[in-house]
Amino acid sequence: MNTLLIANRGEIALRVMRTAQRLGWRTVAIHTDLDADAPHVRAADAVVRVGSYLDIDAVVAAARESGAGFVHPGYGFLSERAPFARALADAGITLVGPTGDVMDAMGRKDRARDIAVAAGVPIVPSYDLAADPASFAYPVLVKAAAGGGGKGMRVVRSAPDFVEACAAARRESLKAFGDDTLLVEKYVESGRHIEVQVLGDTHGHVRHFFERDCSTQRRHQKVLEEAPAPTIDAAQRAAITRAAVALAEQCDYTGAGTVEFLLDNATGEFYFLEMNTRLQVEHPVTEEVVRVQTDQGSERVDLVALQLLVATGEPLPFEQDDVTLEGHAIEARVYAEDSFHGFLPQAGRTSIVRWGSGHGVRVDHALEPEQEVSTSYDPMLGKVIAWGADREAARSTLVAALDGTAILGITTNTGFLRALAASDEFRDTTIDTAWLDDHEVPAPDAALALVFGAWTEVLLDTAGSTGPWEADGWRMGADPAPDTVTLGDALVVVDRHRGTVTHDGTTHDVRLVSAADHTVHLLVDGRAEHAVLNVQRDLVDVVHRGQRWSWERPDPFGDHAAAAGDGTLLAPMPGTVLAVNVAEGQAVAEGETLGVMEAMKMELALRAPFAGTVTTVGAGVGDLVRLGATLFVVEES
Repeated sequence: MNTLLIANRGEIALRVMRTAQRLGWRTVAIHTDLDADAPHVRAADAVVRVGSYLDIDAVVAAARESGAGFVHPGYGFLSERAPFARALADAGITLVGPTGDVMDAMGRKDRARDIAVAAGVPIVPSYDLAADPASFAYPVLVKAAAGGGGKGMRVVRSAPDFVEACAAARRESLKAFGDDTLLVEKYVESGRHIEVQVLGDTHGHVRHFFERDCSTQRRHQKVLEEAPAPTIDAAQRAAITRAAVALAEQCDYTGAGTVEFLLDNATGEFYFLEMNTRLQVEHPVTEEVVRVQTDQGSERVDLVALQLLVATGEPLPFEQDDVTLEGHAIEARVYAEDSFHGFLPQAGRTSIVRWGSGHGVRVDHALEPEQEVSTSYDPMLGKVIAWGADREAARSTLVAALDGTAILGITTNTGFLRALAASDEFRDTTIDTAWLDDHEVPAPDAALALVFGAWTEVLLDTAGSTGPWEADGWRMGADPAPDTVTLGDALVVVDRHRGTVTHDGTTHDVRLVSAADHTVHLLVDGRAEHAVLNVQRDLVDVVHRGQRWSWERPDPFGDHAAAAGDGTLLAPMPGTVLAVNVAEGQAVAEGETLGVMEAMKMELALRAPFAGTVTTVGAGVGDLVRLGATLFVVEES
């Protein structure tokens, strides 16, 4: 029996384990103290504790200790670290992925460009960094040669801004990658992000599994991904997939990888961007649409199974002509973040967790009820993938699946994803790589969530859930009085006798259809609607169409909470304090940066709301602070 250690956590660790165990492999999980009881730990056949998922020596030692002959890195963490690949090789352990030399070559954008040129793959026109900036055709893109993910990247639109942009990109690149080497390229104003899934074996064979479109992204971070690409024609598809295979062959690639391209909407030309030397987060959309003809017939592709096959030295058992497409698939990444309030990371404990389901729906996740979500790791909680016979069928299925996804206790981006997938722009494929940076997705209206929250609170009271909030509605010689429910700052009037709910001057006709297991189905103004609710003594938590609303219930015996003054700066997210720039008693100007905090790869500067004197500094550098913690208090001059 082969033994596989998965050097990762969360949903990708579970996804790899499912395939490995189906194939009869023994699986080993690693975990930190924070993850001691995580789902991937409970799913594995054996478990080893490590101090950090990024500790190469500890992970290699865990593989040795558990008798693992193979290590699957998943994505993130050590998945593209050449020193990790070499350490495993030195220990006689097989990495399920390419060699360290290939990682080195493709991990740097400058070296990868040279390989692309040698393979005859088109690259983005570039400029010599030492040349006179006045000679460039603007706009240009300045980007880090050593990494990706949008770090160390700046768009420059005029020569006077070039020097400052380069300095900022260098600082960010050095901090993120330990290398401040930069590239300067033509900036494509309107482009689509097209990537090709490839897989090579140790016998010199490379196959592609068609392409994905990942144009719906924010600040170079993907939000929705789909396969196949909806806007390219057969000739473009053939050219792009052929280029991806040529690049993989040029660098003797083994295992699963992704070659990324930028398609210029203005010209139809495509350019090589980079190669990711690992399995991608969005690989499920490829698995949902790609079929492979084998001796057993046409089968849905399992990329992890093929990775393991290649790792054991077997050749790929099919030709390129055996790989075909069927239908369309779209993936939505569910994150712990508040998309309608600055995309700030969120943390806390879940209460209820429901994922969308139904025909054509796949969910890869590792999130459970009563699970603590911290800022220590990436904020992605799971992925909802929808398949349909065509793109519109897949899109409709995805919207319905996100409607059925309800995560309570913490705020997620599910409502944002649902609104985006349902938008005319996504439906009409007019979203390019810059669209989300320049446009706002309208936030859902809270009106229906208030209807559900108020109606359910009254429903629970009348069903015998008594307490100081209960109103019996008794009046002599008249119909029962309406119930007035306070949800946060909103007053909602529920008239059970007439079947109406009124808020902010608008009255809705409401009829209860069913209520069970925290799910309430209502007819609201004749429309069927449903929501998932958690009504507690001090809180009403509602998820409707994926969006979470949370309202505190007022204390009937008085509000004992102290209201923060205008000069109090609270932590807008749980995270780590990176900098404290002031001391108590110090005079500050309006807008002056008092400190900086970080959570889940996002930095946020805390600035003085007005000129005054700092009277309180509530945390120090390196402190972990909770959401809402008092960090600074400024007394106005």
